[in-house]
Amino acid sequence: MGVVSDGKKAYRLLRKALTSRSAVQRVRRTLAAQEPLEPGRYRVAVYFADGAVNMYQMRQWYRPLQGLAERWPVVVLSRSATGAEKLIEESGLPVAFVPTVRNLEKFLAKQDIRVVLYVNQNTRNFQMFRYGRRWHVFINHGESDKMYMTTNQYKAYDYALIAGQAARDRLSRTLWDFDLDRRTIEIGRPQADHYSGTLPYTPDERTVVLYAPTWEGDRPSAHYGSIATHGEALMRGLLASPRHRVIYRPHPRSGVVNEEYGAAHQRILDAIAAANAADPSAHHVYDDGPDLGWQLAAADVAVVDISAMVYDRLAAGKPLMITRPADERASIDTTGYLSACEWLTVSGAEDILAEVERVSADAEAVARLRTWVQHYFGDTTPGAATAKFHGAIEQLMQKWDEWHARDAVESGPDDDDVSDDDEDDED
Repeated sequence: MGVVSDGKKAYRLLRKALTSRSAVQRVRRTLAAQEPLEPGRYRVAVYFADGAVNMYQMRQWYRPLQGLAERWPVVVLSRSATGAEKLIEESGLPVAFVPTVRNLEKFLAKQDIRVVLYVNQNTRNFQMFRYGRRWHVFINHGESDKMYMTTNQYKAYDYALIAGQAARDRLSRTLWDFDLDRRTIEIGRPQADHYSGTLPYTPDERTVVLYAPTWEGDRPSAHYGSIATHGEALMRGLLASPRHRVIYRPHPRSGVVNEEYGAAHQRILDAIAAANAADPSAHHVYDDGPDLGWQLAAADVAVVDISAMVYDRLAAGKPLMITRPADERASIDTTGYLSACEWLTVSGAEDILAEVERVSADAEAVARLRTWVQHYFGDTTPGAATAKFHGAIEQLMQKWDEWHARDAVESGPDDDDVSDDDEDDED
């Protein structure tokens, strides 16, 4: 049995290596066919060491970074071939494929990178940290009250761009001896300025409801998914109403652990198809596309599970409900927005039309929402967060100039010699 297991493991490793090698070759061919990156052009780099599986962490930053590049040229430093393939295909940003430390070092020697942005906490970020005389800045890939948002790894960066007061409070409670005033800059959520896109239907008088459940979770404390508990009931009520249109955007992993959860998801898809067949003008939408933004902007009301979608929607400043987990073992953080959100219980899902009307029209619910939007994201006036984001980069560039002027009298190379931990592999 052990021999068979070892053989399968060896086969998987070999297959992964061959796939990786093929991806490396494709990326290099693609880049070779493009105009080479102009030496000395780039001042801002986004460092991304992950592969395609975590591309969602970069996708939400594409459009804010494209806007920033109009003032400060931006390049993405991709360490993984599968990640580089996706970035080249969809980001709209220049991409430098730097799989090894030596590749990375050669690229940096040709550019004047002053600010390096990081969207996650990949351990290979440390291979970039070794380069001094530039600012290393954590921008994260979302806003939430998860433990990830208070990791001690914040201290590894020169600065962190945070959303607002909620992030400050969260970090202040958790991190010891961390100078929040000096090392954090509030920018709101610039992604929300790009919550737009082509609608797959023609807007009309219908109330649009976004239902965006997460997957079922792999342990009781993470049983946040609502498809099998709330989903069918609320979709049944909304699909039967001639006054409502539904955008159904489930997590792509829905049903991978629990077959019944997957079966409930399939029944919802069948119900959407049947409702559209019965009334073609309804244009209910099953959305499984890679882009997130238009759904949040288009929906009059959103129903989401406990997930990053809570905060993506909150940044839009429009009515939302959070499904209350049916499993009492599910862990709920009651120190932030979830302490005062609009919960949708299992029984409430049976009366979804009344609940949608309530959160839309109830003055107290609307006022409470505005208070929490301000607490998490500050000014959500269109363009305000983008202006803060650009202002933060401008501030860091000015600081770079100040430090560069101080160092002007010193001699010596800008960076250390090639590190001893240079990799031989290329992905």
